[in-house]
Amino acid sequence: MAKQIITPVQKRFSDVDSFMHVNNIWQQSYFDMGKTAFYTQVLGITGVFDKLRIITASTHTDYYGQVRLTDDIVVVTDVSRIGTKSMTLHQRIMCGEKCLTESSSVMVAFDFETQQSVAMPEAWREKLADYLIHSEG
Repeated sequence: MAKQIITPVQKRFSDVDSFMHVNNIWQQSYFDMGKTAFYTQVLGITGVFDKLRIITASTHTDYYGQVRLTDDIVVVTDVSRIGTKSMTLHQRIMCGEKCLTESSSVMVAFDFETQQSVAMPEAWREKLADYLIHSEG
């Protein structure tokens, strides 16, 4: 079974909209918290000051239920695909055993000095493989 990074989320009162649930924009920020934890814990990088960074190329999100201010939620992050220059992060906002929101993000290795996508380092690929939830092919 693939490993996962579980990131607890502390919601703020300002995250709640007039419909009394956490707005979808704030849910994206929760996914970003999960990405930060993932990059730090799995790859050992911050992605902020490194020459080689990871950037978002595409994101898709499905909303299955409302996230409320009083919900105790976590973001679960793993990997659904590892390519040559990119990977796809699979993330879920969970309340107990219930998935409220699911997101898939294509993340690309990017060299900021040359301003080009590059092959992911083999060391990254090896570490990411522990978090891969689907076999390729």
